[in-house]
Amino acid sequence: MAMASLASSSVLLNLLFIVSALHLGAAAARILSEKEDQQQLQFQYHKGPLLSGNISVNLIWYGSFKPSQRAIISDFITSLSSSPKSTAQPSVATWWKGTEKYYQLIKSAPKPSLTLALGAQILDENYSLGKSLTTDNIVSLASKGAPNDAINVVLTFSDVTVEGFCSSRCGTHGSSVGHGKLAYVWVGNSETQCPGQCAWPFHQPIYGPQSPPLVAPNNDVGLDGMVINVATLLAGTVTNPWGNGYFQGPKEAPLEAASACTGLYGKGAYPGYAGELLLDPTTAASYNANAVNHRKYLLPALFDPTTSACSTLP
Repeated sequence: MAMASLASSSVLLNLLFIVSALHLGAAAARILSEKEDQQQLQFQYHKGPLLSGNISVNLIWYGSFKPSQRAIISDFITSLSSSPKSTAQPSVATWWKGTEKYYQLIKSAPKPSLTLALGAQILDENYSLGKSLTTDNIVSLASKGAPNDAINVVLTFSDVTVEGFCSSRCGTHGSSVGHGKLAYVWVGNSETQCPGQCAWPFHQPIYGPQSPPLVAPNNDVGLDGMVINVATLLAGTVTNPWGNGYFQGPKEAPLEAASACTGLYGKGAYPGYAGELLLDPTTAASYNANAVNHRKYLLPALFDPTTSACSTLP
C-alpha cells in the first residue's frame, strides 16, 4: 500500500514537473515574442551596409513630362549636395545633412561617407512599356540607368498606372541583382489619380481633417508632391539600400528615415496639419527649404537616430 502511494506521488510529481515545464516554456516563448515585438517597434540598425561613395542619381522620365517639370526634380537633386553658402537657409542641403547622422553612428573606422550628384537623364516619352506598369516593368526601366554607384529614379507621368499606385503606395525603392547591384526608386505623378493621398498637403486629403490645401512652391501639385516622395525614398534608399540597414517594423514594410515621420513638415505638425512653414510673400506658397535656381521645396521630417525623434525644417 505504501509502495502504491509512493508510486502515485512520483507520478504526480512528474506530471507537475511536466506541466510546470510547459508553463515555463510558454512563458519564455511569450517573453521572447514580446521582446521581438518591442524590437520591431524600435527604430534600429540591422547591421547591413549603407549606400556610400560617389553616387550618381539618374532620372528615367517615363511619359510626357514638360522640360519645366523635369527641371523641378533635377534642381532638387542638384540641391542635395550644393554648398550651404550658395543658397538661403534653411536649404535642401541642410535637410539632407540629417542623413549623415546615420553614418556617424556606425562603429567602424573609417566611417562610410556619401556624396550624391545628378547623373544622366533618360527620356522615354513614347511609353515603351505601355501605360499600365507592373513592379517588374519598373525594375526594367530602372535598369536603363547605370548598374553600379548609382540610384536610378523612375518617374512616371500622370497618365500611367503602376501596380499598387494610390491603393497602397505613392512610390517605392528597392534593389535588383543583374549586371550589378542596382538601387532604384520609383515615384508616380499623382496629379490626376490620387493627389489627396500622394500630393498632400497641396491637395485636400482623402481622409481625416479637411484643412485647406497649401499652395505648391513650384506651382505644380503633381510635381511638388513627387518631390516629397522622391525625398522620402532617397533618404530610405541611402540608409536602408539592401533591406538590412536602418528601419523600424517588419522588413517587408519598413518605416525608414523619412517614412517614419510621414505627414510632418514643420514644428507643431500633427495629423492633418503640416506644421509651421515658411510662406513665399509673392506666391503665398508654403515651403521649408531653399534650393538652387531660387527654387523652394517642401520636404518631410527626418527621423533623428541620435534623439529618436522626428526633426523638421526650419
